[in-house]
Amino acid sequence: MPDILSSLPVEYLFTIHATVAAPVPIPGGPAGTRVIVNVTGGTFTGPKVSGTVSMGGDWLTMRTTGTAHLDVRVLLITDDGVAIHMAYQGIMGPTDDGVRIITAPLFQTGDERYAWLNDVQAVAIGKPSKDAVDYDVYRIL
Repeated sequence: MPDILSSLPVEYLFTIHATVAAPVPIPGGPAGTRVIVNVTGGTFTGPKVSGTVSMGGDWLTMRTTGTAHLDVRVLLITDDGVAIHMAYQGIMGPTDDGVRIITAPLFQTGDERYAWLNDVQAVAIGKPSKDAVDYDVYRIL
């Protein structure tokens, strides 16, 4: 478990690997530079829920501080065919070890097998790469 989570009571939910298309920047907007990133697929795997990342996108805003504010929505499809909406906001920024992302996911589903996710506040710690982003997602207890 990452040190950042050592003092929070958490339960590991899953690891997500999401593939992404090339970012599309929109510079010079009134809120700064927008960058739109299409989520093209991926997988998520955990002890209680696993499946594929169907689609999604990130509408991030580059900040003058060198960080970025993320605004992401993705559609997860479980191995047994259930659709789960996962939305999160967070901050991406430089660290001594590269770039780190910290987000706060929320979930929505109507299927009773996964309805417990509707009441979860999660935290996710991630790292971007050229064509993907990886997160470990934890339920805050």
